Amino acid sequence: MSPTQTETRQHTVTDSPYGPLTLVAADGTLCGLYMAGQRHRPPEESFGVPDETPFTEVIRQLDAYFAGDLKEFDLPMRLDGTAFQRSVWDQLRQIPYGETWSYGELAVRLGKAGASRAVGLANGKNPIGIIVPCHRVIGASGGLTGYGGGLDRKQRLLAFERGEDTPGTTLF
Repeated sequence: MSPTQTETRQHTVTDSPYGPLTLVAADGTLCGLYMAGQRHRPPEESFGVPDETPFTEVIRQLDAYFAGDLKEFDLPMRLDGTAFQRSVWDQLRQIPYGETWSYGELAVRLGKAGASRAVGLANGKNPIGIIVPCHRVIGASGGLTGYGGGLDRKQRLLAFERGEDTPGTTLF
């Protein structure tokens, strides 16, 4: 699906240890989580009216995640993209907390062994970062590669999930 003229869009900004997060909803369903300075961040005017109402549970679960008390999100979401992108984003949600998979491994799991570059492009356009954990994808050599929120943020999120980083002051 893509945004329509008749849908109601709302947004709010919530603080996190990794910088402010802009949450966007379409007709009351989460459809975006964007970090400050994120690549592929839609224009602000597409976020709709400021309204915290549809985000109470999203913020509660994000707070629990950042406190180390939640390892898997359980939220209704609307992921707008192509069928291939949505299949990649569905696979991202299968990566266990604290673990990483390579782009190639994701491609194999999708039944498209030679599509690691396409998987990487779809990963980069993930509209609901952190909750749909695109930060858990690494290069074939095990190194950190591209992340729409920046490699420093990716490194810190992975370290946090491995218990090596306790979010304190916001660095972003």
